[in-house]
Amino acid sequence: MRQPALITFAVLCLPFLLHSVAARAQPEPQSTGSDSDIAITDFSKPSSPGRTFAARTVINAPVQKLCGILLDYPEYPAFMPNTDNASVIQAADDFAIVNMTLKLPLGKIKKYRLRLEPRNTPQTCHLSWKQVPWEDLKADDTIADTSGYWHLVPHPANPARTVVDYFVYADPGYVPFGFRWIVDILSKESLPKTLESLRARAAELP
Repeated sequence: MRQPALITFAVLCLPFLLHSVAARAQPEPQSTGSDSDIAITDFSKPSSPGRTFAARTVINAPVQKLCGILLDYPEYPAFMPNTDNASVIQAADDFAIVNMTLKLPLGKIKKYRLRLEPRNTPQTCHLSWKQVPWEDLKADDTIADTSGYWHLVPHPANPARTVVDYFVYADPGYVPFGFRWIVDILSKESLPKTLESLRARAAELP
């Protein structure tokens, strides 16, 4: 192939190559045998103070129904594991600020403030969050950091079902000796419980 033709071929292929690289850069849970199972992948890094996990499952409900559940922040205590309260203190079309209160075993209470940002299309639902400052809290009453997202798309074989991706990073901060279970409750253990709770919530609502 002569040099001008080779250059033209490279230019035409570049967008497809870039798209492929970008797709591989996104963390994705490993698949399981049944699509309704919950696949969990640990993306934690030794250099990071927190832990990072991704989970995937399929739920027998359409995207818009599940999206409505996830965007109804005050109702989180009705189905989200360990969630005792979710108070919306500021809301706009493209974000909400929500004060979260978790009730953990042994009487442990943790509070933190989230900025949640929905980015939806007629076919998909994406809800990301990150922790923002809550000045009145002491270090022992909150967590160091958390962020993540929900991403919902129709199942390719049946649009009445939804492929649900859930990605979360959690750093509880200082954990006293004997309380390492708090780390798992806020990260790995919460993933299957949260997805199963969303599944159950969708089944019980009309």
